[in-house]
Amino acid sequence: MDPIPPIESLIDGVRSADRASLGRAITLVESNLPEHRKMAQELLTELLPLSGASHRIGITGVPGVGKSTFIETLGSTLTSQGRRVAVLAVDPTSSRTGGSILGDKTRMTTLANDPSAFVRPSPTSGELGGVTRMTRETMLICEAAGYDVVLVETVGVGQSETVVADMVDFFLVLMLPGAGDELQGIKKGILELADMIAVNKADGANVKAAEAAAREYEIALHLTAPASPLWSPPVLTCAGLTGAGVNELWEKVEDHRGVLSKAGELEERREQQNVRWMWSMLDDRLNDGLRSHPSVRTLLPKLEAQVRAGTTTPVSAVDQLIDAFLND
Repeated sequence: MDPIPPIESLIDGVRSADRASLGRAITLVESNLPEHRKMAQELLTELLPLSGASHRIGITGVPGVGKSTFIETLGSTLTSQGRRVAVLAVDPTSSRTGGSILGDKTRMTTLANDPSAFVRPSPTSGELGGVTRMTRETMLICEAAGYDVVLVETVGVGQSETVVADMVDFFLVLMLPGAGDELQGIKKGILELADMIAVNKADGANVKAAEAAAREYEIALHLTAPASPLWSPPVLTCAGLTGAGVNELWEKVEDHRGVLSKAGELEERREQQNVRWMWSMLDDRLNDGLRSHPSVRTLLPKLEAQVRAGTTTPVSAVDQLIDAFLND
């Protein structure tokens, strides 16, 4: 890791939207070194008043849905309208597989080279909690640098959708034409998180299949509780490759923002997200502190063996570990 410039220099660089300073600031918050954590919190404290003005959009999709192409088309459409767009990723699987976001960045060549856009891969290792923390903090830095739309992509599957939905204003689920088996396989929880479903690849011979899939998803959404009582999630068709339907999709995203902002729900949602973020970070820090405590590390192998052998109960083992953590 290159030497970190003085905090004042980083703050000035981010405020002036200097891309090099932005990259260094994000590298700082991604670092796990104790001395860098302190510097990172000082940086974020100074930049926090400049954050919060962006439109935060979470995007997920089934494998093969064309997420990268869609994001590049949407991002390029928005920058052509004068907006500044940041693309971030949450990839909890990257520590095992190498993830796909680096490949996605390579495929997003137009957007990655657009002076009004910023594409940031997620860290190449780390558990979901750590990657989520870094993504949240990176989002704040991008907002302080003047990016008014932040697209947060979930690269992994499962729990990553939930954590991304809990850091954005709007959650978009991309699906494929030909509902059938995919409809059977989609998790009800994902539908309940969705503020919109968009059936992608609705071009050429796929148009009719996409329209049929959209009707199936509309029926499925009627069986779930929406994320907000003020908003009924629409189901649209689009084509990331050609751009068809992308403008209409963005109009719905802005309609959602207008409805929730007028009612005060958007501000309330962000306040609740911040509190949950605080508790999530507290859980992570306590867990890290517990596992790294010398007495706990000494006891842990013996207690794990006893629990495995059935000679002590998990509850008793936990009590002993907590007692060692608090009293030694």
